Amino acid sequence: MHELTIPKKYTVSKPQASALPSSPSLRLPGSAGRRLQTRLSGVHGKGVYALQDLAEGETLIEYVGEVISWKEALRRHPHDPTDPNHTFYFHIDEDHVIDAKHGGNSSRWINHSCKPNCEADEDEGRVFIKALHNIKAGDELFYDYGLIIDAKYTQKLKAEYPCWCGAKSCRGTLLAPKEKNGKNKTATKKSEKKPKKKSPKA
Repeated sequence: MHELTIPKKYTVSKPQASALPSSPSLRLPGSAGRRLQTRLSGVHGKGVYALQDLAEGETLIEYVGEVISWKEALRRHPHDPTDPNHTFYFHIDEDHVIDAKHGGNSSRWINHSCKPNCEADEDEGRVFIKALHNIKAGDELFYDYGLIIDAKYTQKLKAEYPCWCGAKSCRGTLLAPKEKNGKNKTATKKSEKKPKKKSPKA
């Protein structure tokens, strides 16, 4: 049995959804018109879509929620005991986490892709989702969750964090690739930390 750890830079996994309503469209202050909308995704659960063309480098939305301590994040974990790997935590420093389950916006519904069109950019304790390249109206937004877990990657562990992005370069898991020495590649900023499980998963 491996030791699971709660997400330390970004963990978002989403519940299955069969009939979720669309959310109101989102826009940043100063933006013209409706820009983003949350609705059902063909990839997984809900997704966030561009309602107008978005430019490379453009800040699309801020990842917001309740800022809590790691101690509180561990106390709250798991949000859903039937799906313990589903969280909306974003690690902002060694002492604080954004919990987007409380006070979050539609940014928490942006799906993962191994070939993303967006990235999460942390700036002085705030997290912004930015376009990696031009995005056409109607396209779904994605970024690479790049989850990091200290445990050795096994097929069973990878299967606990499945990826459904469908990209040709899909890793098959939300976990960030590790180098041959077993350490996570330094290119990613994300990591995972979860309390020890008391019993193995059924």
